[in-house]
Amino acid sequence: MSDESAAAIRQERRDWVARHLGAYLRSGGAQGHVEDISDIGGNRFTTHCLLRVKGRKSGKTQIVPLIYGDVGGEVVIVASKGGADEHPDWYLNIQASDHVDIQVATQAFRASWREPEGEERHRIWDFMTRVYPPYLNYQKATTRHIPVIMLAPGESIDVFTEEDLQSS
Repeated sequence: MSDESAAAIRQERRDWVARHLGAYLRSGGAQGHVEDISDIGGNRFTTHCLLRVKGRKSGKTQIVPLIYGDVGGEVVIVASKGGADEHPDWYLNIQASDHVDIQVATQAFRASWREPEGEERHRIWDFMTRVYPPYLNYQKATTRHIPVIMLAPGESIDVFTEEDLQSS
């Protein structure tokens, strides 16, 4: 693949993510929760949540749509960054926080987080690779151990809005 082709694909994905986030926020979660991402190796009915964190350096609010799974009532997300050698910013921001905010469809929560280890992590990683099979290739593409994060929803909060992005 040429550098130009790869750049075009990355731009198309960024555009799709921006449209997806906008639709999720504008609809209050009625749109964007379940998306067909079979064109990129995912499933036709892939669930997405929104994660809201404050930048550890900038202090700005960041909202990102992420594929998620549900394991025992905890929301599971994967810090894959497409197999890049560095962690996504949102993951580094989570590490700097005691809690995060998540939205699943039309419900939002303040959540505590943790990273499973050992056998639990292995079991959850296997589950998430069934939710989104490209995670396997992402792990092969990097020497970085891709983090798995479990979020335990707590107190209900207002759903996210586009204004949240301007409020920082």
